[in-house]
Amino acid sequence: MRANTIKCESFDDRTGAQRAGSRLATSLTLAAMSLGYGVVQLDVTIVNTALDAMGRTLGGGVAELQWVVSAYTIAFAAFILTAGALGDRIGAKRVFLAGFAIFTAASLACALSPNAIVLIAARLVQGLAAAILVPNSLALLNHAYADDRSRGRAVAIWAAGASLALTAGPFVGGALITLVGWRAIFLVNLPIGLTGLWLSWRYATETTRAPSREIDLPGQLAAIGALGALAGAIIEGGALGWDHPAVLAALAAALVLGVLFVWRESRAEQPMLPLSLFAHRLFTLTALVGLLVNVAIYGLIFVLSLYFQRINGLSAWWTGLAFVPMMAAVLPVNLLAPHLAERIGACPTIVVGACISALGCLGLLWIAPDTRYWMICAQMIAISGGLGLLVPPLTSTLLGSVEKARSGMAAGVLNATRQTGSVLGVALFGSLVASEGAFMAGLHASLAVSASVLLLAAAAIGIGAPSRGTNNPNE
Repeated sequence: MRANTIKCESFDDRTGAQRAGSRLATSLTLAAMSLGYGVVQLDVTIVNTALDAMGRTLGGGVAELQWVVSAYTIAFAAFILTAGALGDRIGAKRVFLAGFAIFTAASLACALSPNAIVLIAARLVQGLAAAILVPNSLALLNHAYADDRSRGRAVAIWAAGASLALTAGPFVGGALITLVGWRAIFLVNLPIGLTGLWLSWRYATETTRAPSREIDLPGQLAAIGALGALAGAIIEGGALGWDHPAVLAALAAALVLGVLFVWRESRAEQPMLPLSLFAHRLFTLTALVGLLVNVAIYGLIFVLSLYFQRINGLSAWWTGLAFVPMMAAVLPVNLLAPHLAERIGACPTIVVGACISALGCLGLLWIAPDTRYWMICAQMIAISGGLGLLVPPLTSTLLGSVEKARSGMAAGVLNATRQTGSVLGVALFGSLVASEGAFMAGLHASLAVSASVLLLAAAAIGIGAPSRGTNNPNE
């Protein structure tokens, strides 16, 4: 009897230890996934504080700096849908580990770049790796947490970590550039990457593979070509002139490749971007708003970074500090947004957020080289506060507009459209300030375009969305 008791106690101890080990593994998987998404978001904002230092070290004008930012977002936007499908096909863990390894190696290549061309190429590879990390980190979280409640908490932590990295980017970048130099903003990714790789390899469990999941290679190539050609035409249009043969050729290539992409997606058995999703009116509207908002906000961050450094003469450190209130406003407003959406509805909340950001842009129209920082800061907080207010209901509305089985694909489309907006915003606004001696005129034009685009987004969702009482998103 006593022997049986000892055996039972030993079994219970073993079971308890297994459960504790399982919880630890799950928590460390969450840590690894958060590092993956966090480093992607960190590199979105940390680079902006280094633009002036990069330009002085590597040479080149505004166009080269635009490519440093845009190469990352072009690859991110173009590859994110295929990266999710690749994870489905051969396993999300395997693909995630490859993405983290590529991102870490590309970060080292960025830090060691001897000229702007090498840096732009390394940033392109970084963007490809970022596209791999984001959807597959979410797939591994979905696999690690079985029940909806714990999964929801895990995703909230994953998203909060990314928001923190996005907020900390300008501050961390400014500090590293001041203390070490601009190359340090890429070297900081190495310990993050190595830690994330080890945690993922050791604790993440592989997802079920679906070998039948096809990779739409022709569609992928057409998407990369169309987005790259369009961004290139806009960037070089500001530097070479809009009637330059190379610019006109790039615009023509973007149009042809865009048409080929749509044609391919309409006929593929397993398309990268199912066009049937756009039969849902609310899905189409929210995807459009996501694109327009990123055109306005991320293009503006790019030109404001140049304004602080080149016009005001601020160091990278002070430029980073100048952006901290703007970035810090996003997270608390993110938390407020769901409560407001419950009271007035998701679409009206999106409208309010877009209008607040537009008013912030309009408030900056009179910005001058000697404008006091506190006046600029107040408007920057309004711009980012509006962004923080509209993103949560925008995401939930888009996901709720399609069947649950297609929610992962819908989330990928939203990420792709938003990153495409970032590419176009940086390209367009950079071209407006690229002319020698016309920076302030270009900045004022950028602010006017931002306000107009945000008001267009508000009108699109405010007028086009179904009434709150209807159950059919297509009505």
